[in-house]
Amino acid sequence: MKTHNAILLVVTGHDQLPNQDQTGLWFEEYAIPARLFKDHGKTVAVASLQGGAAPIDPRSLPEQTDAATAAALNELQHTLPLKEVHADQYDAVFFPGGHGTMFDLPHSQELNRMIVNFLETGRVVAAVCHGPAALTNACFRDGSPVVKGRRLTSFTDEEERVAQLDSAMPFLLQSKLLELGAKFVPSPNWHDHVVVDGNLITGQNPQSSASTAQAVLTAMAAA
Repeated sequence: MKTHNAILLVVTGHDQLPNQDQTGLWFEEYAIPARLFKDHGKTVAVASLQGGAAPIDPRSLPEQTDAATAAALNELQHTLPLKEVHADQYDAVFFPGGHGTMFDLPHSQELNRMIVNFLETGRVVAAVCHGPAALTNACFRDGSPVVKGRRLTSFTDEEERVAQLDSAMPFLLQSKLLELGAKFVPSPNWHDHVVVDGNLITGQNPQSSASTAQAVLTAMAAA
C-alpha cells in the first residue's frame, strides 16, 4: 500500500577518479532534497550499493556547518546496503549526483530492477545532475531502455567539458541518454532546470537540487 510519505535516496559509494582524485556524492544534491523532504513530513532513508559511509566529493563540502548540514553529514555516514532495502515501503526513489555515480550505480542489477519496478508501479523515480546515470542500464522486460522516448535532462556534456572532467568519465551522460533514445532537454550551463515526464523527474545540475525535490513532492501529492 502506498503511503505517499516515504522517499528512498540512493547515493554513490565510488570515491576515486581514474587520475586518483577524490570524488563521490555532490553534497548539496543530497542535503537540500533530504531537508526539503523532511520539512514536508516525509520519511527519508538513504542507501548505497554497499552501505556504510558514503564518499563525498570534497569540492562540494560547505565551508560552514550548521545543524542541518551536520545532520546530513551524519546520515551519509550510515547508509543502508541496497540489499537490505525493502523497496515496496517507499513511494519515490531519488538519485543525487556527483561524479562517483557514473562509476557504480549503472552496474547494479538490483538497482536496475528497482528502477523498473518503481516506473511500472507508477511510483516516482527522480534524479539530479549525474544521478540519471543510474537509469542508463535499466531496461524493461522487453529489453527496451527505461529512458527510451522519455523527456529528461542531466548534467550536460557541455557542463562536463567546462568542469574539465569529460576525459575522466566512463561515458558522457547526455550522449549516453541520447543513444538510449531519451528525449534530452538541456538548459544553459548551471541554470536551474527540471524536466517532468509522468513519474520520471530529472534535474540538470547542482543548481537544480531544490527544484527537483519540489517536483518530487508535487508528484507525490498528486498520486
